[in-house]
Amino acid sequence: MGNPYAPPELELPGFVPLKLSQAEILVSYLGASLFVLLAVWLVSGRCGRLSKTDRLLMCWWAFTGLTHIMIEGPFVFTPDFFKKENPNFFDEVWKEYSKGDSRYVARDAATVTVEGITAVLEGPASLLAVYAIASHKSFSHILQFTVCLGQLYGCLVYFITAYLDGFNFWVGPFYFWAYFIGANSFWIWIPMLIAIRSWKKICAAFQAEKVKTK
Repeated sequence: MGNPYAPPELELPGFVPLKLSQAEILVSYLGASLFVLLAVWLVSGRCGRLSKTDRLLMCWWAFTGLTHIMIEGPFVFTPDFFKKENPNFFDEVWKEYSKGDSRYVARDAATVTVEGITAVLEGPASLLAVYAIASHKSFSHILQFTVCLGQLYGCLVYFITAYLDGFNFWVGPFYFWAYFIGANSFWIWIPMLIAIRSWKKICAAFQAEKVKTK
């Protein structure tokens, strides 16, 4: 049986076609994501003494942390997801996303490695950032800066290896722009903005300490 991925010569023995439609997958994912963002926004309003920026950051870190753990985690630890006769929602997500980057369904070693590091390290660290911001922990900005660097590094590896491996892993322009570029762009510009903010906060704290000890 053939498969819907690119390049055409990609072979996937035992491939089981998608059972959910694109709309069912995207609506479920976006709906769950909006629920998380709204829930964290409302809860953060009860934490007290938090700026709107901090509350937005809590929303982002909760969203990205859960995405790393609950979406990317199953991909890493379920190598046969595209063969399962009774796939779960996460299996279907990755079969759909692979239309924009078939390295996932092909279990490309570099892609699995990057996603593994992201799920195991950056996922929990992102959720820790939510707690750190809410609790005004002293390590909050150092943690956020570090995780942002990890996310940016992962994106660089992701895009550079795609280019070096032929840049031909999507089935059409929609999947290239919506999945490969669009879906991943959030993990470039948002971490960049957060990293810059945290860097400034860290520098300001050191400067204040320097003045204080003179």
